[in-house]
Amino acid sequence: MSHTPIRQHTAAADDRATEVFVSHRELLFSVVYNMLGSVSDTEDVLQETWLAWTRRSGKGAGADIDNPRAYLVRIAVNQALARQASIIRRRETYVGPWLPEPLATGVQQPAGRPQAAQATDAAESALRNESVSMAMLVVLETLTPLERAVFVLHEVFGYPHTEIAAILERSPSAIRQLAHRAREHVQARRPRYQADRQLQRQVTERFIAAALGGDLAELMRLLAPDVTLWTDGGGKVSAALRPVSGQEKVAKLITGYAANRLPDSVDIRYRQVNGDPSVVVFSGDSPTAVMVVDLDADSDKVTDIYLVANPDKLSGVSATEDGEGGGEDAPAAP
Repeated sequence: MSHTPIRQHTAAADDRATEVFVSHRELLFSVVYNMLGSVSDTEDVLQETWLAWTRRSGKGAGADIDNPRAYLVRIAVNQALARQASIIRRRETYVGPWLPEPLATGVQQPAGRPQAAQATDAAESALRNESVSMAMLVVLETLTPLERAVFVLHEVFGYPHTEIAAILERSPSAIRQLAHRAREHVQARRPRYQADRQLQRQVTERFIAAALGGDLAELMRLLAPDVTLWTDGGGKVSAALRPVSGQEKVAKLITGYAANRLPDSVDIRYRQVNGDPSVVVFSGDSPTAVMVVDLDADSDKVTDIYLVANPDKLSGVSATEDGEGGGEDAPAAP
């Protein structure tokens, strides 16, 4: 007796399962990344989600899922929550400040791609751009895992409390309480303010020019009195083991780093990282650091500087990605 029809049916079911997962992958990536702040952990969670999805689909039960998107988000969110315990343990022994892994956003795709592929790229880019700023991710680290999950789903992706309750298997009233606590916590530490992107890039470029030129006076003009510098080397590269605060201390540290730590062949490029105009430092084709500056809402001075130099955290940026707003990589300032 021939088994060909059965094999064809199985292959078709596998193809449908793959198509469904791929169509939702960017949404899953964005949700999980905002929950974990780690590109590598997010990829691991998506792999676990894919395996769970194929096991369900392989049993022929995938067809009875009325809303695959909701089902996949529920799997991914709960896998991310389960992973939090191991992430927290890793961070307890982490050397120096821990910062989220930078994620390039607003990346242009090569010209000449098929129209359907370009449409898919545009949709995926829009979803990935939902990734919150580096400054906001740092604030989200202070929430409990459940508070962060609720905040990300509700505030970033617009899920209603009733749908979040189904995802997390909790009552809607419990979800509303978590959402209220998370929102108050975040607003107390980071009021809703979105810097003008053009202004943020201009300040970033002036900051880099002053740092590379050793212009301490200009740096002092750009920095807020209570500015804080966060450097994440993870014990892999030399970096401050604690956040450094204060205008003068930060200015001296930045000019010293630029004068003594950067190689002669350094290549400074401006990229959109986590939705913000940012600086990526390259040595050859390899990124060696990502820097993001955060501005004060009233004075437009730099209040926080996030410098990620741990090489294990730089997979989210590469030398092949285009810069912000058309892909121009600006040369290093003189």
